[in-house]
Amino acid sequence: MSTILELYLVFLKIGFCSFGGLSMIPVINQEMVNHGWMTLEEVADIIAIAEMTPGPLGVNAATFAGMRAAGC
Repeated sequence: MSTILELYLVFLKIGFCSFGGLSMIPVINQEMVNHGWMTLEEVADIIAIAEMTPGPLGVNAATFAGMRAAGC
């Protein structure tokens, strides 16, 4: 399975399982580290940037994670 499809499925699951806000941060952290896409420090950086930029946390985190993990 391609990385982009895996990222899509992971963030689809995160979107269904959490109801926005800070409740999705542990799930994002766990999925990124378990798949080997990022380290804990990189996830913390992505969450910090996603919090600072305008828009929903989940959308911003998915965008930055996709750029980092898949290089798109």
